[in-house]
Amino acid sequence: MIHVIICAVVVIIDQLSKCLITTNFVEGESVRLLPYLYLTYVKNVGAAFGLFAHWRWLFILLGFAVLFATFYYRELIKRQSKFVRWGATFALGGAVGNLIDRIRVGAVIDFIDLTVFPIFNFADMSIVAGVALLFLEVLINDRKQAAG
Repeated sequence: MIHVIICAVVVIIDQLSKCLITTNFVEGESVRLLPYLYLTYVKNVGAAFGLFAHWRWLFILLGFAVLFATFYYRELIKRQSKFVRWGATFALGGAVGNLIDRIRVGAVIDFIDLTVFPIFNFADMSIVAGVALLFLEVLINDRKQAAG
C-alpha cells in the first residue's frame, strides 16, 4: 500500500509543480534561482532530450502500456526486492505524471534548468531514480550470481 501512496505523491508533486509553472510563467520565460539553476518553462513534444518530436500518440500508448504492465505484473513486483519495488514505484509515478501532460497539454511541461543539461521536471527525476534502482538491482544480482 505504501508504494501506491508514494506513486500518487509523485504524481501530485509533479502536477502541482507544473501547475505553478504554467500559471506563473509564460512559455520560454526563465528565472535564475542559483548559479546554474533556473526555472525555465518549456513544452517538450518529444521524448528525452526532445527526441522523436511530435510522436504524441506513440508516447501516450507507451504510457498506457507501462500502466497496464505494472498493473498486470503487480503481484510479481510485490515479491521482488526493495530495489525493484521502489524502482517500479518511482518510474510509474513519473510515467503517469508525464502521461497526464501528454493527454492534457499535448506535450510534457519541463521547467528545471541546470543550464548544462536539457530542461526536465519532477516526473523525469522520478523516472531516472526508478530506473537507477532497477539498474542497481541488476548489478546486485549479477554480483550474487557471479559469486555463487
